[in-house]
Amino acid sequence: MSARELGLALPPRPSRLAPTLTAVVVGVIVLWATAGLPIDWSDVGAIPGELLHYGTLMFADPNWEKLPRALFETWRSISMAWIGAILCVLVSIPLGMLAARGVGPVWLRLPLRGLFAVIRALPEVIIALLLLTVTGLTPFTGALALGIAGIGTQGKWVYETIESVQEGASEAVRAAGGGTAEVTRWALWPAAAPALMSFALYRFEINIRTSAVLGLVGAGGIGSMLANYTNFRQWDTVGMLLIVVVVATMTIDAISGAIRRRITQGARMRGARRSSKGRQDVVGIR
Repeated sequence: MSARELGLALPPRPSRLAPTLTAVVVGVIVLWATAGLPIDWSDVGAIPGELLHYGTLMFADPNWEKLPRALFETWRSISMAWIGAILCVLVSIPLGMLAARGVGPVWLRLPLRGLFAVIRALPEVIIALLLLTVTGLTPFTGALALGIAGIGTQGKWVYETIESVQEGASEAVRAAGGGTAEVTRWALWPAAAPALMSFALYRFEINIRTSAVLGLVGAGGIGSMLANYTNFRQWDTVGMLLIVVVVATMTIDAISGAIRRRITQGARMRGARRSSKGRQDVVGIR
């Protein structure tokens, strides 16, 4: 029997008017903004041919004579990214924990979250340009810019991770007479540490990519070398540099991903192997 035959009132059909109007308004804004751009749409069809042309210039016969210097500059970029990641983690973890609900007071928590939001609004390139007037054109400028820029995102990850920790351990520490410091040390930190370490490694991966961009504004590293040879239109050397950047980035991502999986899943996987081996031994004895 249907709901009408049973005398039950059917719920009203949800209105689709508001989502439809929102989609229409957003679409009109996007079309209006696109139409206002100074774009010669007749050149769009030539893009595939241009990409093929410059791709051939860069990768048909790369210039490997500059490979030793490219490797040195790549190592400088990786060092810059690593120092920036360490600086970011050392600052963002304590500040992010103070910004978490239940750890820091309201008068401290809200300003810290506002500070994180302001830092996230500033791209790394802008921060590097501001620091150039103080520290000059050095790799330290890039490392400092990466460290400062990462505090905003990393701090947000920290306090969101702390707030997502289950309350059982915290309530047990409070029931034993522990205060905020004891709860943070013995309940929140052990539960959140694997995720925070994983986020720290992920921040390093992001810094690897961003360090090449910072080199374009004079912060040193492989980005500066890439910008110089691009300005002089030495496309065979540019192709070699792009190959080095891609290989180095993929290698770092693979190593960092393996370490992150070991941090977050390694203990459980090792325990599963031990238990599986134990079951096999028991079956063998039987």
